[in-house]
Amino acid sequence: METERLRLLLADDHPMFLEGLAANLQNEEGIEVAGQAADGNEVVRLAELLQPDVILMDVNMPGQNGIEATREIIRTSPHIGILILTMFDDDASVFSAMRSGARGYLLKGAQKEEILRAIHAVGGGEAIFSATIARKMMFYFDAIVNKAENVQFPQLTAREREVLQWIARDMSNVNIARRLGLSLKTVRNHVSNILSKLQAADRTQAVLMAREAGMGLDS
Repeated sequence: METERLRLLLADDHPMFLEGLAANLQNEEGIEVAGQAADGNEVVRLAELLQPDVILMDVNMPGQNGIEATREIIRTSPHIGILILTMFDDDASVFSAMRSGARGYLLKGAQKEEILRAIHAVGGGEAIFSATIARKMMFYFDAIVNKAENVQFPQLTAREREVLQWIARDMSNVNIARRLGLSLKTVRNHVSNILSKLQAADRTQAVLMAREAGMGLDS
């Protein structure tokens, strides 16, 4: 019994690359190249018409770019797996593609075997990235985690940290209230909570603790 083939739609504005990619993939077992598009508007139209399993999508194309086309296709046909295949590896392109709904991101220097593996993975509902892109994403999420872990005085709320910043600059409760658009009573409550959470004996000790942490030094 013949295995059902994945139907591909290829989108790239470089004719030689597009033709070469189609020729390389057409004879692969389990794959059928159902169509080719040379710009973003055409790939959106063909996606609606052909309903392929997977689209290999370039980023920089005339009309709509690949990111915009991906977003529109996923909105109307969320079952289609979109694999970005491009020369752009900048952060903006990578994360815009992910936010638009692409399931994978490869660079055009990828080997044929890697492209085939990615096609089958995306066609099967998985997400896949080239090693370079995976490292970029890993560093990005590590930076987010580290930033969260390095929040000064995590026991304070965001508003309490904001009030503490102004306390560290020797600003009075009246002026803090005026600057933050809060009532004086609210600011006093925040200050009381700050002293309690920091286990500071008084306002002066809270100022010293805040300045040791680097707060209030940029005034």
